Amino acid sequence: MVDHGNGSDDANGGPVRHIPVMLAEVLAHLEPAPGKIVLDGTFGAGGYTSAILDSGAEVIGLDRDPTAIAAGQALVDKYTGRLTLHHTKFSALDKFAPAGGLDGIVLDIGVSSMQIDEAERGFSFQRNGPLDMRMSASGVSAADVINRAKVGDLIRIFSFLGEERQASRIARAIEKKRAEKKFETTRDLAGLIEIVTPRKMTDKIHPATRVFQALRVFVNNELGELVDALFAAERVLKPGGRLVVVSFHSLEDRIVKRFFSERSGKASGSRHLPEVSQVPAIFTLMTRQAVGASDAEADINPRARSAKLRAGIRTEARFGKQDPAIFDLPDLADIERLKG
Repeated sequence: MVDHGNGSDDANGGPVRHIPVMLAEVLAHLEPAPGKIVLDGTFGAGGYTSAILDSGAEVIGLDRDPTAIAAGQALVDKYTGRLTLHHTKFSALDKFAPAGGLDGIVLDIGVSSMQIDEAERGFSFQRNGPLDMRMSASGVSAADVINRAKVGDLIRIFSFLGEERQASRIARAIEKKRAEKKFETTRDLAGLIEIVTPRKMTDKIHPATRVFQALRVFVNNELGELVDALFAAERVLKPGGRLVVVSFHSLEDRIVKRFFSERSGKASGSRHLPEVSQVPAIFTLMTRQAVGASDAEADINPRARSAKLRAGIRTEARFGKQDPAIFDLPDLADIERLKG
């Protein structure tokens, strides 16, 4: 696991401006061109979209963050007739594809640097603000989870979604502290975690990193959204259409890797589906191994250090059974009552 999404400051202490991660690699695998229609499922600040539009292609941009869509209207005006934006989750991307299908889809998974830099969004413990973390600015917040969830649920969230080894200790400390005063800010939570699990000289990341990551992933249902988006992508890509996914931590990359392995016709199985089964090749792999950012890019853009790119080309085969069990993810459905 990496320190992604919580520390976007440069060496001088200021915020790092948004830089699209692995842009050259994304374009090389996507191959946008005049006459093609590409969907950018994570529009953000429009970094990928702008480059795709400059190639002459048309773009359909999606983002669950209403502020991103509002800010993107300038690009809509600049590229008259070739860019449309929609405020929606990328799991619903099939609803915005043209009848003839898409030539390409790109997904940059995770929180954007703009969201991190806005203290009021509550994504970062380096900028004190409300303990929020909602990408769509609606629904249950991170504070709701911290203040309402049972200790056992917090342990499951921290240990699986954040891979936090001290999940039990942190969860029990939270339970004790919230009995005295509810958690309201990012500093409230980060401060407690620093006391419970103080940083060691050998630690490369802040002790609150994994808990903040886990909360963000849970609040926004990021893994479920990714699974649904991958299935939607194979439904709407034309034969020859390209799917490019950039992820930033092991949980995301594991899902993308499993998807492409399963959909490229390789035998697969899981503890939920123990019998190995062969499926038609729905994608031809473009990346046998994940592609990482260059050292030069990582030096310029810290967010790129943990990035992994995987890509595939849609075949003419009909998509197979779309069963989330192929990803072998634990069932956190009973915790979803927090979002009721």
